[in-house]
Amino acid sequence: MGYFRELPNVEYQSFLNDSTSSKDYILVKNLFRRTKLRDDLFNVVTLFNKYQIPDGSRPDLVAEELYGSPDYDWVVLISAGITHIRDQWPLSDKDLYEFALKKYENDLTEIRYYETREVKDDEGRLILPAGKIVDPNFTIPKPQKKDVTINPVAGVTNYEYEVKKNDEKRTIYLLKPEYLQQFLNDMRNIMSYERSSQYINSSLIRTENTKVKSP
Repeated sequence: MGYFRELPNVEYQSFLNDSTSSKDYILVKNLFRRTKLRDDLFNVVTLFNKYQIPDGSRPDLVAEELYGSPDYDWVVLISAGITHIRDQWPLSDKDLYEFALKKYENDLTEIRYYETREVKDDEGRLILPAGKIVDPNFTIPKPQKKDVTINPVAGVTNYEYEVKKNDEKRTIYLLKPEYLQQFLNDMRNIMSYERSSQYINSSLIRTENTKVKSP
């Protein structure tokens, strides 16, 4: 993931057994230096495109499609607000079926809950939207026939429930390609160190060495 190349470095005192000097340091990435898009930017629709993740796609494939390089997979995740890819990125259809089968075993096709089906009147006006969770015996008056009731209800199985949850993860909003360079510039500016007692340069600081004591 190209994200780690963007992180600044830290020289951290070495505690390794093969260290030959109390002044030895190890160069590591500063994983505590993190950034994310400001929450208010997600409301600026002109910055983002709605994107539907294809079955089996990965962040690096999406990045290559949109930004021309798989190294920008981290831009995909940040702009989509994804922090836990295992939970927030959709599974492939094959992986989802295997996950659901392992989770529910013989109860895979058991009804989990009931939801409404869409009902419209003869003029096409919406009377009842689909997807509202209801009891199996839920009824409403039939349009244009108030003395007749109907039961516009469908059962949702455990597997269908998992498919619905997974499909909801497929719709994300991604930073438009024309704003990519500005995003990278801003991030690199944020990642740069300011001058301090630990400052070496804009991309490197050195921690205090507790092995070395002043006289």
